[in-house]
Amino acid sequence: MIERYTLPEMGSLWTDTYKLKTWLEVEIAVCEAQAELGYIPEAAVAEIKERASFDLKRVKEIEAEVRHDVIAFLTNVNEYVGDAGRYIHLGLTSSDVLDTALALTITASLDVLLGPLEDLIQGIRYQAQQHRETVMVGRSHGIHGEPITFGFKLAGWLAEVLRHRDRLIRLRKEVAVGKISGAMGTYANIDPRVEAIACQKLGLEPDTASTQVISRDRHANFVQHLALLCASIDRFAVEIRNLQRTDVLEVEEYFSPGQKGSSAMPHKRNPIRSERLSGLARIARSHAATALENVPLWHERDISHSSAERVILPDVCIVTHFMLVEIADLVKRLLVYPQNMEDNMNVYGGVIFSQKVMLALVDKGMSREEAYAIVQGCAHEAWNKPNGDFRNAIGQNNLVAEKLTAEEIAACFDPHQHLKHLPEIYQRLGI
Repeated sequence: MIERYTLPEMGSLWTDTYKLKTWLEVEIAVCEAQAELGYIPEAAVAEIKERASFDLKRVKEIEAEVRHDVIAFLTNVNEYVGDAGRYIHLGLTSSDVLDTALALTITASLDVLLGPLEDLIQGIRYQAQQHRETVMVGRSHGIHGEPITFGFKLAGWLAEVLRHRDRLIRLRKEVAVGKISGAMGTYANIDPRVEAIACQKLGLEPDTASTQVISRDRHANFVQHLALLCASIDRFAVEIRNLQRTDVLEVEEYFSPGQKGSSAMPHKRNPIRSERLSGLARIARSHAATALENVPLWHERDISHSSAERVILPDVCIVTHFMLVEIADLVKRLLVYPQNMEDNMNVYGGVIFSQKVMLALVDKGMSREEAYAIVQGCAHEAWNKPNGDFRNAIGQNNLVAEKLTAEEIAACFDPHQHLKHLPEIYQRLGI
């Protein structure tokens, strides 16, 4: 349990140590590009690569004095490198390092997210295959509608998470962008070829037209994609919570041996994981709003985005990763109760088959308006009554008896007629 909560794999990408490692990676890639083009000596680059390092504690000591994180970092690196350090950061501005390194962290985060997302896809697919024909009632407005299957419900989830996988793959390409273009982004003090070579070494593409920063529409899009993914997880969690209600109890979160639901009520088995997911999704959605606010910076740049990103980017990545790991495990262990689904579907004598009865009457020549009135009357006679029996009311209605035989009435209450086209949907998703 502790391992799930700490999520060290994603969390380690957003530490100060990892950040400085990516800064150094960018600086070295630029030095290598400069040397390839003959701007700095190859021997100096070899020395830089051999000796370059940093000490986080020392960087923070320097930053406390100079009040500039990149200068503090460069000062500390030069303490390790010595004279060859004069070739580091030539023609660059801080944002060249910050934004290019941030792209490395974001793309690494997406790579981590795709793992549990694939686990979720496989978990949903497995449950959907197991319950292709597990009949249950479909609901709209929270009210019983017509029969579906639990596999069909999960097919909708599967289609949604497959779209998310496609989005994240496309998103990775969009955010894998660096800039080594100098103070205003005009390459006034750096050869554009340096940017191209350095970005290639880093697995990035040069930004098309950066200012002093990479425009924050890319980062806002990144956060919004993750917030959208979290919103889908929230949708699944809300559905599980509703289906686990005592008066429904069609599915239930796995309840482990020794688990307790309430300090006061020993009988309780609460959907705590789903509720946790719904709560965390609110954090992700709120960060999407902040990411949008980061887009309109002053002129070629300001740093109003920087302080916000130090909060929202680690948060949204770690929250999304946690939610994916949690929902994948929740779906995998989900308890499903087909008998309760059948019982709930047939409550009040199968009122959910009202449309089939109405259409059968219309098919026999009755006007739709008359058929609707007759069927609605029988349904409301049964609705929400202890002994309500819609099927019996239909069978005893003289106007219905004039049009439909007992066999034709029985056929209207067969749930499988609602499911005959579901294999086409399953086929689309490989279920």
